[in-house]
Amino acid sequence: MSEQILMPIGTNNSENLEKAQYSLEKAREAHERYLIRQQNSDLQEAIEHYVDAVKFDPTIPESYYRLASLMWEQGQISINTAIEQCKTACSLAPSNMNAHMYAGFFMKLAQDYKSAEAEFKSAIKMSKFKSARPRLILSQAILQKINNKDGNIGDYAGFLYYFLTGSMMLAWDKPAIKMFYKNIADDFSVFKYNTIGKLFEKFKMLPAAENLYKKAVDETDHAEIFYNRMGDIALKNGEYDFAVESYKKVLEANALNRDVWAKLATVLQTYFPDCKDETIDCYEKLLEFDESKAPIYYELGHLYMSKDDKINSISAFKLAVELEPENPFYNNSLAYAYSKAELFEDAIHHYQKAIDLNPDKEWTSIVCQALGSLYAEVNGNLDAAVATYQAGLILDPNNYDLYLALGDIYMADYDLDKAIRAYCDAITLNPNDYRGYSKAGIALWEKDYLEEALVAYHKAVELNPENEFAHNNLGILYLDGLMDAEQALEYFEEAIELNPSYTLAYFNAARASEKMDFTNDAAHYYQMAIDLNKITNDLDENDIRERLHKLFEL
Repeated sequence: MSEQILMPIGTNNSENLEKAQYSLEKAREAHERYLIRQQNSDLQEAIEHYVDAVKFDPTIPESYYRLASLMWEQGQISINTAIEQCKTACSLAPSNMNAHMYAGFFMKLAQDYKSAEAEFKSAIKMSKFKSARPRLILSQAILQKINNKDGNIGDYAGFLYYFLTGSMMLAWDKPAIKMFYKNIADDFSVFKYNTIGKLFEKFKMLPAAENLYKKAVDETDHAEIFYNRMGDIALKNGEYDFAVESYKKVLEANALNRDVWAKLATVLQTYFPDCKDETIDCYEKLLEFDESKAPIYYELGHLYMSKDDKINSISAFKLAVELEPENPFYNNSLAYAYSKAELFEDAIHHYQKAIDLNPDKEWTSIVCQALGSLYAEVNGNLDAAVATYQAGLILDPNNYDLYLALGDIYMADYDLDKAIRAYCDAITLNPNDYRGYSKAGIALWEKDYLEEALVAYHKAVELNPENEFAHNNLGILYLDGLMDAEQALEYFEEAIELNPSYTLAYFNAARASEKMDFTNDAAHYYQMAIDLNKITNDLDENDIRERLHKLFEL
């Protein structure tokens, strides 16, 4: 059976109307037998006769809401389809109390409590003194809302009002008594476990609350509520595996629980980075709900990006931007995805859009840095890069990385004075970050300010003794600037110890050893440089071989 109940096209004649009434009566009889005997054959017969009734006379509202309830119970249609069928019944007979009651029932199952309450109130208004059933069912819906969503004082008052007035009116609707009390007993059981469990949680008695919820799973028909609670407790305790397991059990019971899909997606994304595909499935499931989809596409974009799936990441970010074109964060992420895919013009466009929107000066200055690097590294437009970095510094004068980036641009243009000034500004801003000193040391050495360069590199090594590059560069200053090969060799050897694959450090250690007439050591270091250079390709191999051969010339 499909997800849709098809309506015939054409007009009804008297013969079809009689056939429709006959089918409807047969459907009622089979339906009643099913309620008593719970046999699937009765259920199938009832469904078939209700379908026939719809075919012969598509204007009978009862056929739609009864058929929707049976087909949903058998799993042939979703709750959303059942709601649509009940809405069809309401449109055919706006004053039919049962049509509104059934619509409210399915809306309650979908946890759309606001719409459900509206339908139940419509049914109450229509039936007046014979409104015991809609009143009691509405009180049940409010109680479920309290159990699921932590209702407010108005919800509690509404529950009591409709429960008490519905109970008083039962004298006019005795067939509903048995049905109601069977359902309300379970809801009261849920209410009891929920209330006590929340008290345990409030007083930080989490193990007691968890044990109570486990008992409630076995003793009520609403396991999803208590698995949800157990998942939340597990999350607080850092038991992420159990939280995921609990949320999955909630979704096994009710796949339409959007809040739990969101929780599961968040937990998987945060604590299980290797479960990217499963997290993506959760977010794609969230897209099926009539909620704001842009944030979901945004998260999907990041997940695809973490999988290095450039096409899907661009598609997801693009959908987010299409839904919210003025969101700077979506534009920034789309720009980053475009740059990863080497679609640089598109990336520049969306970086510019994000900067124009400027939601926060500090954040926007970081975007300026990303855009400036594209101008410099891709377009080779150093002037545009400088202008963009300077705009970022106007937005956030405390952006340390922007000063470094600006200095790098000036270094690339060999404007040493401006480069030194930018690096010094960075050092002034953050004197405890070794990077500023390292970069300033290079610029000062290029400017022939040897003493200043030595001070900068010594400070860089002091702040970060594990930085092999600073050790190597400091060794170069001693070797080529101060002609102190012995001191230089110590720094080169330290760089090699920190990074045994550092080709340039071996080459420099060889040069220092050669100056000290340590021929064998120099030969060893040159050979190591040759071997590593085959992998790194940092140096001219012919130059290294020539130096090696000269060691043994007479």
